[in-house]
Parts: sequence; C-alpha cells; structure tokens
Amino acid sequence: MSDRTAADILVERLTAWGVDRVFGYAGDGIDGVLGALRRAGTPTFVQARHEETAAFMAVGHAKYTGGVGVCLSTQGPGAVHLLNGLYDAKLDSKPVVAIVGQQLSTVLGSAYQQEIDLVRLFSDVCAQFVQAAHTPEQVPMLVDKAFRTALATRSPTCVVLPHDVQTAPAPDPAARQHGTLVTSPGLRPARVLPHDDDVRAAADVLAAGERVAFLVGQGAYGAADEIIALADRLGAGITTSLLGKPVLDEGLPFHTGVMGHLGTTASTELMRGCDTLLLVGTNDPWTEFYPRPGQARAVQIDIDGRRLGVRYPVEVPLVGDATETLRALLAVVKPRDNAAWRTRVETWVRRWHEIAAARAAAPAEPLNPQHVIRSLSERLPADAQVSLDVGSVVYWYARHLRLPPGVPAHLSSTLASMGSALPYGLAAKLASPDRPVVALAGDGAMQMNGLAELITVAARWRDWADPRFVVCVLNNRDLAEVSWEQREMEGEPRFDTSQQLPDVPYARWAELLGLRGIRVSTPGEAEQAWDAALSADRPVVIDAVVDAAIPLLPPGQPYEKVEPMYTGLAAEDTALARRAVTHLRRERADEGYDDHR
Repeated sequence: MSDRTAADILVERLTAWGVDRVFGYAGDGIDGVLGALRRAGTPTFVQARHEETAAFMAVGHAKYTGGVGVCLSTQGPGAVHLLNGLYDAKLDSKPVVAIVGQQLSTVLGSAYQQEIDLVRLFSDVCAQFVQAAHTPEQVPMLVDKAFRTALATRSPTCVVLPHDVQTAPAPDPAARQHGTLVTSPGLRPARVLPHDDDVRAAADVLAAGERVAFLVGQGAYGAADEIIALADRLGAGITTSLLGKPVLDEGLPFHTGVMGHLGTTASTELMRGCDTLLLVGTNDPWTEFYPRPGQARAVQIDIDGRRLGVRYPVEVPLVGDATETLRALLAVVKPRDNAAWRTRVETWVRRWHEIAAARAAAPAEPLNPQHVIRSLSERLPADAQVSLDVGSVVYWYARHLRLPPGVPAHLSSTLASMGSALPYGLAAKLASPDRPVVALAGDGAMQMNGLAELITVAARWRDWADPRFVVCVLNNRDLAEVSWEQREMEGEPRFDTSQQLPDVPYARWAELLGLRGIRVSTPGEAEQAWDAALSADRPVVIDAVVDAAIPLLPPGQPYEKVEPMYTGLAAEDTALARRAVTHLRRERADEGYDDHR
C-alpha cells in the first residue's frame, strides 16, 4: 500500500505547474503540506517572518518573473494575514495561488479553535476562484483550476485544504468512475488581436490628431520598440502611469515622465495640451490628471475588455495584446508632420529636468530626500532589480530615479499598501540571485515589517551568487505622505501623535544582523553610501536621515489647490512647518507660480 497522501499529490501538481518556490509560514493546519514539501525537496519553501509578507513575496514573484506566485498558510490567523498581500495581487492584476490549511472536516461548523469560514473569507479577494477540498480526489483538479484561473484572469485564487484531506491516502490517478474528474496542468498564452476594422478606425483617430499623447501602463511591458515607433510616426509625446515607469527609457527627449499627483510638470502639460490620447495597457486612477472629458479623442488598448473606457471616454476600444496590437496599428498608421507639437513636448521635458535637478539640489535639514534618490540614478547597475515601498519615497522614485532600460521596478500600486519593499525585493532576489537588488523604503514601512524581513535577508544572503541587496531607508521620523495629505486635502495641521515616528537606528540593526549599515546626513555622504553599498560583499542598509519638510507637491496646480497646504502649515507653527512653507513656495516658483499672498 502506498504511503503517498493527497498533500504529496498537491506538491507534485505545483511542480507540474512550474512552481520553484512557495512563500509561507508554518502552522499545524498545513503540517500535511509541509511534510510533503520536505519529502519532495521541491518546490523550495521560503519562510517569511509573517504570512502577510509571504503573500507580498508571492505577488513580487509574479511581478518580477511573470509567473504565478504561490503562498501557503495555516488556518485562522494565518489565513487572515494573507489577505493584504492577496488584495495587492487582485488590484495590480497579478496571478497568485494561495494554499490555505483548515481544521479537520469533522469539526467544521462547531466554532472550533481557529475555525473560520475560509471560503467566505476569501470570496472577495479571490472572487475568480476559491474552493475547499472535501476529498483527496478533488485536490489535483482544484489546483489545476486555481492556476488556470489565476493565469487567465490575472488575479489571486485560493484552495482550502482541511487537515484530514491533506493527510488522506493519495487517490488512484487511473480511477475512472462517475463523479471523478481527471484534469491536467498547463496553460499556454493566446494571441489576442482586435478586428482589422477596429484597428483601421483607431488608426484614423490617431492620424487625425495634431497633438497626440500616449499614456503607457504596465500592460505595455515588452512593447517599448513599438510604442516608440508609433510615437515617432505621429510626433507624439509619451507619459506613463506609476506602474508603467519601467516600460520605457525616460531618457527619451519626448518622454515626460510619470503622470499624476506624484508625476512631473511635463506630464501635466502633455495631458492638458493634447487633442488625441492613446492609452496602452493602463488603468491609472489619477483621472483628474487626464485630459478634460471631451478635450481629446481617445483610443485604448488593453488585454482585458473590462478596463476599456472606464478611466476616460474612449472612441475606439481595442481588446488585444499591447505589442501585437501596436504592430497592427503600425501597419496602417501613416506618418504625419507634428513637429511643432513634438518640439513643445521636448521643451516641457527639458524644463522638467531643470526643475527636478534644482529641487534635488536644494539644501535641507539635514538631507534632501530627493537628492538621495536622484543620486542613485547614475549608479544603478544595468542588471539591477528595484523594489519600492509606499509613502513619500514613491514621489522621489517617480520623479528622480532614472531606470536603465530593462531594469524592473515594482511596488504595491493600486492597493498602495505599506510594507512591499522588503518582501518584493526578496522575491526578486530569490528569483534572480545573480542580480543586485535595491529596495527603497520610508521609515514607517521599515518599522511596519521591513525590520522583520531584514532577518530573512540576513538568513539567506550567503546563498546568493551576487550578495548585493541594498535597502535605503528615508528616515524623517514622520509618516510624511499622510502628514502632507492632512495639509493638502483637509487644510489640517500635522497631528504629531499619529504622525511622529521613533528614530530607529536602522544601520545599527543591520550591523547586529551581520549586514552592513551606513547612516548618512549630508549629500556627499549619500553619494558615498550608494557607491559603498553597490560594491559591498554583503547586504547593506543605508539609513538616510532626511528632512520631513520637503513638500509632496502635485504638479501644475492653481493656488486654490495648494492653499490648504499653507493653511495646515500655518496652524502647525513649528520650525518644521516654517521650513516646509519656504520649500513649498520655492517649488511652486519653479513651476511659475507666485504664492506670496
């Protein structure tokens, strides 16, 4: 009689789906699965410090590799902890499969210890597919369906495994009887193209435009050459969503940078001035920065028809793969002379570069965070991978970090959850241990989970072919993004009790873990720290002590939009607030506004 269990079948199925690693945290509800992973030896189990970060790692794996991320947790609290990472996958449209343990089937419904209705718990975040196994015969079928659905819908899915199902004898794979399904792993991507008539209609709209703008999102990965060729044919300017930033080389003279609240002045000018808009693989939510409805005729390309026309009125919606659809457009779009518009766009781009350089060079107390991130641009290795956390660091990344072509950068964007930088960076490093990783985070996110996941870095770095894993912490002792939101959106002063953070010795914590730590507080020290960290023989934490008074200023806004900032700062009446007013007026003057009222 075979000693194989349903959990062994599960692990074999994961391998059949090409899963290299499973991110999770142990618990008695998944002992059967853990035993099967131990017996098989593959996939590798990656122990996170918390189930939430395990789920973030699975999302990061999906983002950096293009494959399916897999996370594993026990029932009850472990399952609850997965939710934040799974919502990150849902909102950023990434395929993740969660394998979750459950109490014995015989006690379900009795309010047993750690008993939660897991199908109901995951029914929103894993709306495309969540199912509990009731018999071992279901396990391979459910795993196949979870993976196939995750890939087909670009979303998280979940399989719930009661403990007794995990440890039940493996079913006979050759069984053939009524009520038993035999399924197979594997899914090949399809070629998706719009109809020829729709392509021609889109080409007519684009060719008629005199001031064409492209907004490029993450769905355009791999289509850089086609985007540039079409933009040159139409004399178009290009901006990107935050998730689309790595798609194109921002050194292009007609690339205005990231659009939106944390974007550039050039992108704002592009959106205000265009008469035609091409949206490529983007679902960017900053709709107030799009052209005014009715200002521009629009064409949109997206692989998911549910996203067409939901951010801006679209005249010609095209369901299709970005690269293939752009090639189809290139086959029919005729060149036109829009040199005057292209010249205006390039003027806005040059002006933005001047503004950004001046802002980063402005003196601060003690250090300008914009300079810290900007000084990485000329030092970032061409084979690096970048991970981001949520907070003020995203503004400086969006505006100041020039990514070498082909360097991926990811963060929790649509959910915008703090705590993504370290788990994302670990997923990137585990997938490509021969490539350096740079993780950019604020002190709030580091205190939330980054300090814990540095333990994971310390436990694993000796196994990496390239030991470089650089964590830069912008340490301003403030939840800066929320502080500026309180001022901007509410006209309220910063609430010290909620916003002030402890001054944690991040560099010393790194040293305690056997890593290297560097604390910096001047521009020269910041540049030296990047050089040292990117040539180090082990992971490095750069503790950059920066000024919380640097404003998170939306680009190109009339005085009425920023007046609440001044109101909130006036109510604070502190040295930091007075310094912030000075910086705010200076940055507004850079954009041509006089706020001395």
